[in-house]
Amino acid sequence: MKIKNGLSSSMEDYLREIYVLTQKNDEVRVTDIAQILGISKPSVNRAMNTLKEQGYIEHEHYGTIRLTKEGAEAGKNVYDTYKVVYKFLTDVLEVRPAEAEEEAHLLEHDISKGTRKKLKKFMKKRK
Repeated sequence: MKIKNGLSSSMEDYLREIYVLTQKNDEVRVTDIAQILGISKPSVNRAMNTLKEQGYIEHEHYGTIRLTKEGAEAGKNVYDTYKVVYKFLTDVLEVRPAEAEEEAHLLEHDISKGTRKKLKKFMKKRK
């Protein structure tokens, strides 16, 4: 569990899922996150408390979860990294989609911002 910018890989996963859910739904709740990630609600609650303490989310007990500006930025960065890595794996390396999805989730946590930018630029040139 690598820590980058004060966030562990699992905390980045939570932020990514909250970010994705906020793009689709007006409200995000602990139950939604638990269901998507396949983990217990108590585990999600502990993570939400950590993210709240770190200033990434606003969350009242049993209430809606909202990303702060910093949380939205972090969640978007993780999600954007996932998308560009997935696209590279499937389009360039011709990795099967299911395998690429799993590997993109792993790589999204360890790729540097600079490498992500270069990969994004490379993928744009290929169009």
